[in-house]
Amino acid sequence: MKTKAGLIAGFILGVTGFLFLFKIIFLDHISPEDELAPGIVVIASVLNGFLFAFIGSLIQNYFVKK
Repeated sequence: MKTKAGLIAGFILGVTGFLFLFKIIFLDHISPEDELAPGIVVIASVLNGFLFAFIGSLIQNYFVKK
């Protein structure tokens, strides 16, 4: 489990960070009549989570090797 800590933490940070910023930046400024595709938001959130998981894995591997 220790070897996956960077992946898991990065993924969770990426997904929650994206959804939080999406709410703060976009949803508060869009009128309720406008339609948003929720699937695109979820896909973008998961892709952002994968990116942060990769970065978290790189950071973990950097510190473990030292």
